[in-house]
Amino acid sequence: MTSPEDRILQAVDDLFEEQVEFLAKLVGYRTLRDEEQEAQSFLEASLVKRGYEVRRFQTDATQIGKHPAFSPATIDYRSSWNVVGLRAAKGRGGRSLAFNSHMDVVPAANTARWSSPPFTARGEGDWLYGRGAGDMKAGLTASVYALAAIERAGMTLCGDVQIQSVVDEEITGNGAATAFINGFTADVIVSAEPTDEQLVRANSGVLKFRLTTRGRPAHPREPESGQSAIDLMIKLMDHLRALERKWIAEAKGKAGFEGIPNPVALTFGTISGGDWIASIPSDCVVEGRIGFYPGEDPQARAAEFENFVMSVQKDDLAFASGDLVDIDWVGVMHAGYELAEGTSAEACLQSAHRRAQDGKELNAYVMTAYLDAAIFSVHGNIPALVYGPIAENIHGIDERVSLPSLKRVTKALALFAADWCGIDEQDIRNIG
Repeated sequence: MTSPEDRILQAVDDLFEEQVEFLAKLVGYRTLRDEEQEAQSFLEASLVKRGYEVRRFQTDATQIGKHPAFSPATIDYRSSWNVVGLRAAKGRGGRSLAFNSHMDVVPAANTARWSSPPFTARGEGDWLYGRGAGDMKAGLTASVYALAAIERAGMTLCGDVQIQSVVDEEITGNGAATAFINGFTADVIVSAEPTDEQLVRANSGVLKFRLTTRGRPAHPREPESGQSAIDLMIKLMDHLRALERKWIAEAKGKAGFEGIPNPVALTFGTISGGDWIASIPSDCVVEGRIGFYPGEDPQARAAEFENFVMSVQKDDLAFASGDLVDIDWVGVMHAGYELAEGTSAEACLQSAHRRAQDGKELNAYVMTAYLDAAIFSVHGNIPALVYGPIAENIHGIDERVSLPSLKRVTKALALFAADWCGIDEQDIRNIG
């Protein structure tokens, strides 16, 4: 007699080659910010073919500054489409489940440094290479094929399920915020971000900023009459390292964070300055991010950042000639979250993980980055489980995901869905 569990696990094995092909197709779409439409249409068509009711909706820019789930943005979202596939339970009594993933990816940097084109999936041994292969198109396929495996095994779930594919996660989280305010919630949210087969216990809050310094342009025959905006920015960046050290020191006593060398990770991600090779530069712009701790108000942290920059201009004589710095908030301004220990959702995932991993226990750790799961946890008080495959070089050169790990995670998510939502008793009797 074959057990329901064995049938689900076998179904994942049977479908895995197809799953990898599906992942390769997703990697082939260049889903940079505001360029996700074609990939979302591909996913939508696939979900419709699989029998899902599909909702397609734009990210809602009108809610920025009104609903606290939203963060400042620099685009109008007219081309920003989110996709949710819904499947209602045939029976009653099961708990609902939403798989949340993001379709957008970060730029591939210098493509000449990649061993193969970043938006063409390449398999080598146990790895699949490509931008977004790990973060997080593999996790999206795990969600789709976990539910496909249950169906392949001849079973139906007793709870409603969703497959969410949102955009703009890498900058603002406003795609997930739109899904949330439109009521795409469930009894549990599961996000298969690349976590090395571990559960995220907590994640950082994040602020994303743009700093502009204004200098005095001048000719090199009289450089003393000018003031370099680039030199000013270098000074400001150096001062901000003191703020970073202060925020790092605040990790003491914060569970999970105090053992991390840099839990706030002030990062200057882009820089541009000057307009002519032989002129003292007039302007310099830096964009970056800084983290803070769960439970803290992002607005209060933003105010502290702004006050620090004001104090630099007051105390450093290099800035004495006037108001030389602008701050704009250009992305995520959102709190982190903590997953309370002992929830039924975590216990269910622990059990599924053990069965998919031949008895291996599920570890938990802290993620020092923004996660869309925070939207649902902070604003909806919904248990959010972030758990996904092993991936390497995320946001780097030659990003890749482990295919054996992806299969194990898909199995764990399938078993989780079956346990959490429940399997129709008639299906179980038919198997027996």
